[in-house]
Amino acid sequence: MPRFSVIVPCFKVQGFLRECLDSVLLQSFNDFEVIAVDDCSPDGSGAILDEYAGRDPRVKVLHLPQNAGLGRARNAGLPHATGDYLFFLDSDDTLTPGALRAMADRLTESGDPDVLVFDYARTYWWGGTRRNVLAHVLAEAGADTFTVADRPQILDLLMVVWNKVYRRDFVEEHGFEFPPGYYEDTPWTFPVMLSARRIAALDRICLNYRQRRQGNILSTTSRKHFDIHDQYERVFAFVDRHERLWSWRPYLHRKMGEHCLDILAKPDRLPPADKAEFFRRTAEMFHRHRPEGALVDGEVALLEGGYARYRLQRQAAPAGREAGRRALRTRQTAAARARRGWARLHARLPLDPQLVVYSASSHRGVLGDPAAVYRKAAEIAPRLRGVWVVRDEETAERLPPGVEHVIVGSRRYLEVTARAAFFVNDVNWPGSLVKRPGSVHVHTHQGTPLKYMGADLLDKPGARLGFDVPQMLRRADRWDYSLVANHHSELVWERAYPCHFASVRTGSPRNDVLVGAGDRAGVGFRLRHGIPEDHTVVLYAPTRRDYRRGGHVDRIDLVRFAADLGEGHTLVVRLHPTLATGPARGLGLTELARRGIVVDATDEPHVEEVMLASDALITDYSALMFDYANLDRPIVVHADDWAAYTASRGAYLDITAEAPGHVSRSYRELAWLFASGSWRDEESTRLRADFRARFCTYDDGRAAERVVRTLLLGEPMPAAEPGTVRIPGQTVADDLLASM
Repeated sequence: MPRFSVIVPCFKVQGFLRECLDSVLLQSFNDFEVIAVDDCSPDGSGAILDEYAGRDPRVKVLHLPQNAGLGRARNAGLPHATGDYLFFLDSDDTLTPGALRAMADRLTESGDPDVLVFDYARTYWWGGTRRNVLAHVLAEAGADTFTVADRPQILDLLMVVWNKVYRRDFVEEHGFEFPPGYYEDTPWTFPVMLSARRIAALDRICLNYRQRRQGNILSTTSRKHFDIHDQYERVFAFVDRHERLWSWRPYLHRKMGEHCLDILAKPDRLPPADKAEFFRRTAEMFHRHRPEGALVDGEVALLEGGYARYRLQRQAAPAGREAGRRALRTRQTAAARARRGWARLHARLPLDPQLVVYSASSHRGVLGDPAAVYRKAAEIAPRLRGVWVVRDEETAERLPPGVEHVIVGSRRYLEVTARAAFFVNDVNWPGSLVKRPGSVHVHTHQGTPLKYMGADLLDKPGARLGFDVPQMLRRADRWDYSLVANHHSELVWERAYPCHFASVRTGSPRNDVLVGAGDRAGVGFRLRHGIPEDHTVVLYAPTRRDYRRGGHVDRIDLVRFAADLGEGHTLVVRLHPTLATGPARGLGLTELARRGIVVDATDEPHVEEVMLASDALITDYSALMFDYANLDRPIVVHADDWAAYTASRGAYLDITAEAPGHVSRSYRELAWLFASGSWRDEESTRLRADFRARFCTYDDGRAAERVVRTLLLGEPMPAAEPGTVRIPGQTVADDLLASM
């Protein structure tokens, strides 16, 4: 008996069917059967199904003699299912890699519940991907099983059948089946979910929900949308037969009204001549099934009046919204004019020589190089007033106690940016910030560059998609100083940013904590995440890909690698910051972290602490390797797509030839490096030493002090060998760098 019976109804999907079937048959988990139902499709779908069945015994094909519709096609597959769980997969959607394994593991963990609900992402014809906006409902459900009474918000998820798997015995016991007509998922989903005694959630994207350019069948204009009334009648009839479900009548009553009004409001669903009838039938059903004492307010209150009143209110709404938008635009224009005036007023005042304005990672908090400079300034120059720019109040709430801050764009922001003598940032300031004569802009960057940056992106159209290089260079014209950690960075920044700044050989301030770090460094991270003290911690930090829309590509099977590392090892994963809030984590990382297979360090605000807690780094092409080299700990470069990466993004050096350690070009090679112990052999030590000599040149643990003393205070200080540091206030001759 297989674990899953995957039922795939097919009708006019020949363009998508192979991708759908391949996504199932190529899963790493193989204990399943596919029951494909050819719903008398007039195209080549049936032949494609027969082709797959001919070469894979897991595929069984049913050819229906006449078109039955989606619901009945699913029903046709049910008697042939022998699996523990039923999975109804639409034939234009696809499973994500590892989806069935994740489902099987979650089912085992939760003791075979009646229903398992998992996450999905919408994939658009133009290549975009958007995760289910209610994914947090699954995350909040936790590891225990529940009922809808325990977690009613589970019913707020999209009312579809394909984001769940169902225990076959449970379905057969209750006799669940699909009715004919449109909206057939409604009288399946509600009875199933309300009847389930044990529901489990899987916070993982297991399915890509294809959004066709022409929309799905429910986007067509047709009287078939009237089927929604019959489908809800079936739901109400089911509830009426089960006394324990009567308490759900008010919820279903409101849900039905909202659902029908949503159909009515869409301009492309119903023929105009049929809208009055649709409203009348909805209102009649709404009145007939209204529970005694049920509160009717909000949008569904429109069903208490006639169609003429409904139309008047619908017509009035756009006019009201437009009036509101006009008023908002007027207020915004007046506010912008007032802000400009406020900024001009403060710009007439003299610069405050003690005021330093900081920002990091697009105003995300006290992070990176600017944070290291800020902390050192507070230590050795407390007379300097440091103010942080943050993007919103939520970010401000996460700041350390006592940190003075302003919200970007606020009046206080305009005040401090108009008066500050010094600006420290690792990315460009907004274009609206005007650099006053005499102010000093210190640009720290975000590490040593491997991939192309700035003007070098001009011949890489894919990498600069949505990126305005000329505008970026105009903003970089405000830089006075560009911090560098090595000669390579100095040459790259001066080429990539052809602007009027001076390179300063200070080292990277954020790396000060890494230089000479002891064995006990990073113990706080280990304690927070429950990592045993004697474990070898392997940090995996992949970068984003410009050749893939969305930037995320799975390069390593994390479950397999964590298992291959074996006892006494902990695998820590940190995604690129730009992938932290996208679908990447939902493709498995979040669920693996919940199960304790890996530690997800993506949200850790201070990457330095994550590095300190690890014993080795695996990365592909992340600039993190240049910082990590300061720890003098093993580094492995996993470069299985180096050719594709360099073709799309470009690189300043061949990291596979000038690597800080061993290079793997396949998973087999990567696993062997760790199984054999080669990841920390003499050759890896030699490679790392050469790498450190080239790229950790100016990182000596005093970079932040060097920036504060020389650039903010104007004091002389010996430069990091072998370069010198430019010191403001000296004569022009004395002020020149050795490299100039």
